[in-house]
Amino acid sequence: MNKAAFFHDMTMDYLRPAEPDVNRITDFRFRCARGEAKEVLLRFGSEYRRMKCRETDSEFDYFDVSVNIGKDPFIYYFEITGRDDSHFFYDKRGVVDDIKDSMRFMVIPGFSTPEWAKGAVMYQIFVDRFFNGDRSNDVLTAEYSYNGLLCKKVDDWDQYPDPGSDFCEFYGGDLEGVIQKLDYLKDLGIDAIYFNPIFVSPSSHKYDTQDYDHIDPHFGKIVEDRGDVLGDNERDNRKASRYIQRVTNKRNLEAGDRLFARLVAEAHKRDIKVILDGVFNHCGSFNKWMDRERIYEDAKGYQKGAYIASDSPYRSFFAFNGGNWPCNDNYDGWWGYDTLPKLNYEGSKELEDYIIGIGKKWVSEPFCADGWRLDVGADLGHSPEYNHRFWKRFRKEVKKANPEAIILAEHYGPSRDWLMGDEWDTVMNYDAFMEPLTWFLTGMDKHSDEFRPIRVGNAREFFDTMMYAGGENFTMPSLYTAMNELSNHDHSRFLTRTSQKVGRSDTMMPESANTGIRKYQMRQAVMVQMTWPGAPTIYYGDEAGVCGFTDPDNRRTYPWGSEDRQMIGFHKEMIKIHKECPELRTGSLRELFAESNIIVYGRFNRTAATIVAINNNSFEVTREIEVWPLGIPKDAKCRQLICSDGKGYDTSETMKTVKNGVLSLTMTRNTGYVLRYDSYGAVSDEEFWSDNIIEF
Repeated sequence: MNKAAFFHDMTMDYLRPAEPDVNRITDFRFRCARGEAKEVLLRFGSEYRRMKCRETDSEFDYFDVSVNIGKDPFIYYFEITGRDDSHFFYDKRGVVDDIKDSMRFMVIPGFSTPEWAKGAVMYQIFVDRFFNGDRSNDVLTAEYSYNGLLCKKVDDWDQYPDPGSDFCEFYGGDLEGVIQKLDYLKDLGIDAIYFNPIFVSPSSHKYDTQDYDHIDPHFGKIVEDRGDVLGDNERDNRKASRYIQRVTNKRNLEAGDRLFARLVAEAHKRDIKVILDGVFNHCGSFNKWMDRERIYEDAKGYQKGAYIASDSPYRSFFAFNGGNWPCNDNYDGWWGYDTLPKLNYEGSKELEDYIIGIGKKWVSEPFCADGWRLDVGADLGHSPEYNHRFWKRFRKEVKKANPEAIILAEHYGPSRDWLMGDEWDTVMNYDAFMEPLTWFLTGMDKHSDEFRPIRVGNAREFFDTMMYAGGENFTMPSLYTAMNELSNHDHSRFLTRTSQKVGRSDTMMPESANTGIRKYQMRQAVMVQMTWPGAPTIYYGDEAGVCGFTDPDNRRTYPWGSEDRQMIGFHKEMIKIHKECPELRTGSLRELFAESNIIVYGRFNRTAATIVAINNNSFEVTREIEVWPLGIPKDAKCRQLICSDGKGYDTSETMKTVKNGVLSLTMTRNTGYVLRYDSYGAVSDEEFWSDNIIEF
């Protein structure tokens, strides 16, 4: 039998409905070469169903069966017997001799992810470094002190972040600045914005939340401004700080909240969604519940913090380990940091209810955010049991408030336990996207802390990690919405990784992050990012050529006025291709060719197929690529949509001919290609499924 003809996945072409409800009769389809299969069995648990050949085309037979999948996860694989009595098994890895439990196909009844998020092009914004649209809300130098340092207003927008004090450096980016740049994002092709934290916080990164109920006035609005900047003799007198006046004033807080609601409304007018960062594992020592810095002690409308008073209503929100009040420093901190008190959910039902309320509040009227990214989601609480219990409740309540909200989590390592349909929708895809793609193209780790030459060009490692490690974690609803990033606020910029320099900005000059870079490798990475299953997510400035070592150097400002226009143009072209080809958003995936420094894969549905080829060699190669497994006719013509090389990119249309199911592809050095076969022409998902309903 021709094993290369075998195919099944959980896309709509092979599983219908693709996201079935509980107890739904579901149709399963398996593909074989025409006339070669004697029997195909769908096996699940201790049962099996014999499949029938319901459709045949020039190359393939399609075997179908319908099963009531019940209410529990439906886990299955296939057993195939050929007319020559050959015998095979098929799971997520493809044809195998033995079935691996973690690689069986799995359908979770009732689990669906928002349609808008499937293949959505997302854009991550670190607000302070994006654009300053309102200078009246800027943090002022010496406005307050935090963690032993006075905050500083940075007047030079192009200044590199200081590795020792970046958390107290403010460049002035704000939500008004984002509003002013929404048309830029729309023109780029962005479908959703993911904001790093924007709630009240004393740091530039804001992962130390001070008040979950309100937008930080320095990102929002300051409509009432009283008090003085700390003088040399007043630095210990926190109550004299202008900061207190700004961040506890209800008029300022409410004005910022209204601004956020306006931002979301303006984004929605442009068909752009908005995702918030939920830092719910820990808060900041400034938090109104803890109030170690005594911000709220005498502020109107606030109760005493747990640090100040043993009878504080927030006493149970934290795990204190003995000690005396006032000023009890003996509490649990995230990774031991006393500026990041860990929240004590198991000790306080009131805290749990409060955070659940926050989750609902910001996705509801009048704010209408479109979902949450969950910071260190797997670490919330003090036990795995509580963690899962909390996220089950969080999902239920948030989805009740906004059924179309996305819930995605930051997570490293196996995530399957949280992706069973009742907790998270998906994750930031480090393990099955950012890391293996970085390894293949550059040999670097995602922090630029290590370079391993053996990983450069390792095509087998690339496919095994991207496809198979991902297969262990994801069902299709989670895979289609996985956040596929090249860079973000926690890791070095991808463009800097291409230089293969090991180091950080505290050990190397920041300028060195800009040198030795290979822009063609960045374009190759973007080519994969925009054609791989999931939600391609651009870290602000990556599209403009921003470099940087790991944090804080990766949090440089967006270079307005000095952007890399060629890189922006390339991103726009790849986003356009991503959007115009339905198979790139919700189609199937197939490895086609793997060799040292060369990868070729296809994305396809029943009417179209896209071929992506990357040559990371410094010399030209010609390879014969079998493309018929994508359903491309034996003598078809494919359009070249885009080509990238060491000099730039080219979108002029050329045609390449498939002969007997094989595409002979000559790839010049350091190149990437996207080609497409389309039997109907470019159509939208809606047009395709309304005009081409295929009954199993």
